[in-house]
Amino acid sequence: MPEGHTIHRLAADYRERFADRPLAASSPQGKFADGAALIDGQPLTAADAHGKHLFLGFAAAGWVHIHLGLFGKLGFGPVPAPPATDTVRLRLVGPTAHADLRGPTTCALITDGEKQAIHDRLGPDPLRVVGPPAGARRAADVDPSADGDAAWRRIARSRSTVAALLMDQKVIAGVGNVYRAEVLFRHGIDPYLAGRDLTRAQWDAIWVDLIVLMREGVRHNRIDTVRPEHLPEAMGRPPRVDDHGGEVYVYRRAGQPCHLCGDEIRTAELAARNLFWCPGCQRRS
Repeated sequence: MPEGHTIHRLAADYRERFADRPLAASSPQGKFADGAALIDGQPLTAADAHGKHLFLGFAAAGWVHIHLGLFGKLGFGPVPAPPATDTVRLRLVGPTAHADLRGPTTCALITDGEKQAIHDRLGPDPLRVVGPPAGARRAADVDPSADGDAAWRRIARSRSTVAALLMDQKVIAGVGNVYRAEVLFRHGIDPYLAGRDLTRAQWDAIWVDLIVLMREGVRHNRIDTVRPEHLPEAMGRPPRVDDHGGEVYVYRRAGQPCHLCGDEIRTAELAARNLFWCPGCQRRS
């Protein structure tokens, strides 16, 4: 399932290609035919993201709410668009580009009130934080209190593991399996530590790191979590080869030695996803 940085990047892609331009809308698959008919010929007035939810605004027609889920795909291309296959749930065509949506968990036309209800049930999104400047790339540039308090209040009273809480979209929106594993490693935190045993200083460091890492994910359209001093060229190790892309510490590295301590990376199922961690670097205090 795409993590939050991908959805924010897609929102930016829609704005870049289609903002304020009338669009032809269709549903070759037929499952969104009524909604497509209502937005056909309307301009895209906004593209918004919150966690793993994408919202395309069409003024009085409302918002197209998209959640890609595990199998959804969004692709962009030039015009003229090729004939659409019957797997395309929604096709939008503008003067210079087209976009095809396939296999989403959700594609629905909703009202302003229904959109707000979705925001209300989601936790704070590190990529919606107003506090840090757009170019913030270091922890020192970020105010940890910006939006992180709401998540902290839920974490601090929870018996659930911090690894499970990071994946709970009601606590924090947009964090997925990669960012969960990597941010816990970067701060040396045992993934099985209960939320209520996490200190406020540890949480502030995690929250700030997520803001910085996920902003870089939007910029580069991939997840890189390894600090400069641990990159392959700095450590004299081979670069990572994986369809995920990017350099990581523990994600999908089960059975391999930790880059820092040499212990074997472990994996286990937690919150219905595979968790990865280093028992040497992530010991419980």
